[in-house]
Amino acid sequence: MSTGAAPISLSITADPRLARLVRMTAANVATLSSMSVDRVEDIRMAAEEAFIYACSVQPHESLSVTFDVDEAHVSMTFGLAGTSVQDAEAAGEAAYADLILGTVCDTYEKIDDPASLVLTLKADV
Repeated sequence: MSTGAAPISLSITADPRLARLVRMTAANVATLSSMSVDRVEDIRMAAEEAFIYACSVQPHESLSVTFDVDEAHVSMTFGLAGTSVQDAEAAGEAAYADLILGTVCDTYEKIDDPASLVLTLKADV
């Protein structure tokens, strides 16, 4: 991490009522980068969509969110412990998340081993 800060990790229960906590954490992390206000809003939206996706895939399970930030980008990794990304896609939970995250993020990747969503948004300033 180029900011000199310790790694930023959030452990949270996959409960949609906690989406605001994830959204606000992502926005605060984004301010460590050189992002405009509009880009920080994109980070908030992406974090919320990924979190809601995780809640639909593994309701009330433990979820880890790890942030990597420097002047040029913010990456977020949503660890989906005990879940297969392919199983979630087969059940149809991913369609809306794919649309939003594919549009807002510079890169959006689903990894199956270990199951996770990895989002990267580049700074625009």
